[in-house]
Amino acid sequence: MTTNYRFSFGPWNIHSGSDPFGPAMRDEFTFAEKLEFYKKLGFDGVQFHDDDVVTSADDPWTKQESDAKRVRQLLDERGLVAEFVAPRLWENEMGIDGSITSNSPEARKYTLERSKRAVDIAQIIGTKNIVLWPAREGTYMREAKDPVASIGRLVEWMNALLEYNKDIRILGEMKPNEPMDQAYVPTVGHFLGLASLTVAPSRVGALIESAHSILAGLDPSDDMAYALYQKKLWSVHLNDQNGLKFDEDKSFGVVDLRRAFNQVWVLERNGYGQNGEFVGLDVKALRTQSKEKSTKHLSNSREIFLKLLDLVRSLDVKKVEGLRASRDYEELDLLIVNHLMGK
Repeated sequence: MTTNYRFSFGPWNIHSGSDPFGPAMRDEFTFAEKLEFYKKLGFDGVQFHDDDVVTSADDPWTKQESDAKRVRQLLDERGLVAEFVAPRLWENEMGIDGSITSNSPEARKYTLERSKRAVDIAQIIGTKNIVLWPAREGTYMREAKDPVASIGRLVEWMNALLEYNKDIRILGEMKPNEPMDQAYVPTVGHFLGLASLTVAPSRVGALIESAHSILAGLDPSDDMAYALYQKKLWSVHLNDQNGLKFDEDKSFGVVDLRRAFNQVWVLERNGYGQNGEFVGLDVKALRTQSKEKSTKHLSNSREIFLKLLDLVRSLDVKKVEGLRASRDYEELDLLIVNHLMGK
């Protein structure tokens, strides 16, 4: 079956160009202005943090509910759909020592209550997908927390949300480091191991980001294959990464085209997208871009994906299988490189 892929990105992917070492370099678009770009750029899905939808995740629920209904109306008017909602816990002062793995019972209570409100927000804007990025669920020094208790708290967190709403699905987005020195659940393999211990394993899957796999020293296509085999790959964040450093969120395929090709190959060959999954992007515009050109990283990433998709679909699969069978990997190497060069 030929997949007609749908694409998504989050409003944070159109930004002012500030970073930890410098200020904003261009004026910010308003949220409503950002929504106008989606269809123009060929995107149908919107990724959300809870406080992308509501003015403040700490507002009274009546205010959050009103904000969420307004956003749902904006989406409906533009023919857009919400892909997921993620509680943005790592930017709140309560999460300074981690959120659900914090040593503070008060912080853990806040985490759970805010996560439940994210579920309520998701229901209003029309998605069952809750993404958990445990950004600060780790340590700056190993002795700072009880590691066994911390793993248990992660499972209890998921259980509480799965029991709070029987319709939601939890998608774990794992990353080995940054902003914490080391994360407790650094890879998709670690996370899916924990998923099996929850009260509803069938409702727990993965969102795999290319850069996060690379930062763990892994190939993203292998991580994707691992989740695909288990039918647990429910979303992706495609981007690129120049080595084992900070999370760069470069446009998809601009660093390592062959690595990008293999991601498209594993997705296409294993039916990703046929059950409505989005090809999500998490890419950032270069600081040097003007405001008027600060969406090109999104259209470029989508274009690169589609061009690589054409290459995946035109690859001589029988020849590949024959070279695999004969273990002629040198010839296979040349075949792939020539194919990428259009020969």
